[in-house]
Amino acid sequence: MSALALCAALTAGCGAIPGSSDGSGSGDITVMTWAPEDTDATNKPGMPAMAQAYARWINAQGGLNGRKLKVLTCNDRNDRVTAAKCARRAADEDVVAVVGSYSQFGDDFLGPLASAGIPYIGGYGVTNDEFTNPMSYPVNGGSPALLAGLGQELAAVCGPVALIRPDSIAGDQLPELLDAGLKAGGHAPALDQLAAEDATEYSAQAKLALERTTDGEDEGEGETTDGKKGCVVPALGDRVNTFMDSFRRDRENYPAVSTATVLGSVDQTVINANGGKSGAYEGSYITGWYPVASDARWAQMKKVISEEAFGDNRIDPQDAGVQTTWIAYTVLKAVVESLDGREVSSTTVRRALDDGLEITTGGLTPTLRWRFQDPLAVVGFQRLVNARVILQIVRDGRLVAARDGFVNTSKLLESARD
Repeated sequence: MSALALCAALTAGCGAIPGSSDGSGSGDITVMTWAPEDTDATNKPGMPAMAQAYARWINAQGGLNGRKLKVLTCNDRNDRVTAAKCARRAADEDVVAVVGSYSQFGDDFLGPLASAGIPYIGGYGVTNDEFTNPMSYPVNGGSPALLAGLGQELAAVCGPVALIRPDSIAGDQLPELLDAGLKAGGHAPALDQLAAEDATEYSAQAKLALERTTDGEDEGEGETTDGKKGCVVPALGDRVNTFMDSFRRDRENYPAVSTATVLGSVDQTVINANGGKSGAYEGSYITGWYPVASDARWAQMKKVISEEAFGDNRIDPQDAGVQTTWIAYTVLKAVVESLDGREVSSTTVRRALDDGLEITTGGLTPTLRWRFQDPLAVVGFQRLVNARVILQIVRDGRLVAARDGFVNTSKLLESARD
C-alpha cells in the first residue's frame, strides 16, 4: 500500500518532505512527527509544521551529515486508536525515530514503537509514560516538572488553590504533581475540579473555583482569612482560553482571586487575547520548560521559521510545542553527527542515546544525556533527565522571567512518587 493510500486508510493527516523512504545506510534519513490537529480538544499543528520547516532548512544546508532528512507527519486526532495507528505507520515506513511530537496516549503508541525498536525523541511530555518507557527520550520535564514547580511557587503567595483539569487520562496525573510543590512549601493540597476537555464554556467550573478559593466568603470580598489571595490554576491545554472567558465574567465579584498556570496552557498570544495588562493573567505565575520567547537563544529557530515557513500561521515561536520540536530535532542532528557517517537506523540512533551521548541545545535546556542508570532520573520517572523549569510572570501584559536561571524540581517529583 502506498504512503498516500495508507494515510487515507488510517484517517490520519499525513505529509512528507519529498525524498526516498530509506531510513538507513547512505540514503535519506526518514523520521516522523505527529500531533493532534483540527480536533475539539488540544491541537498542536505547529509541531509537524515546525518539523517540515526544519527539514527544508537542514536539507538546504546539505542535510544531516550529507543525507537528506525526510519528515513524515501524522494526525493522532486526540484518539488512542489513531495514535496507535500513527505508531504502526512509523514502523511500516521504517523511520529511524519519532521526533518532537505530541500525544496524550503514551500507553497506546509507545508499545508499537518499542516492538519496532523506534526511539521517541522529544515528546511534549503530556503523560507519565514518556518518563518511564525505555524507548522515550524526553527533552523536558513535561507536565510533572511544570506543575510541581508551580505548586512550590504558589505555596508562598496563595491562600486556597483550585486546580481545574481535564477529566482524562492525562488530567488524572496532575493533582499529585501540583500538590507535591504545594506540600514542599507547607501548603494544603489543591482543590481538585474536573472539567470536560472539549467544553465550549466553563461558567459552572469558574464560579465554583472562585467560591472555593475564598473560603466561602461573600462575593465582593475575595481575601482569605490569612490575607492571601485565592489562586485558580486552569490546566486545560488549549481550552484554558475558553475557561478564562468564563472566569473573567465572574471574577469581577472576586477581585482578590489570582490565576496561575503552566506554559503550554498559556503563552503570550493567550495573554494578549485575554486583555493584556488589564486581563485576568496580569501578575500570574507561569512555569515553562524553556527561556521566554524573547530570549536571544531562540534566534536560530526564529531565523529558520522566517526563512522556511514565512506566513505559515501554524508555527508560533512562542508556542511550547513548536519550541519542543525544535529542540528535539536539535537532538536528532547531534545524534546523526555523532555517528560520523556510519549507518543511521533506529538501532544506531537508540544505541548512541543509551550510551550516554551528551547533547547541548544552545542553553535552551541543560546538557541532555539519557542513561538507564542516570543519577538525574528521579524516582518513578526513569527517563526524566531534565527536571528544570523556568519561573515566569505576567508583568504589564508581557510574559517575562520571574527570576534568572532554572529551578530544579527533582526533589519535588521524588516526593510526588513516594
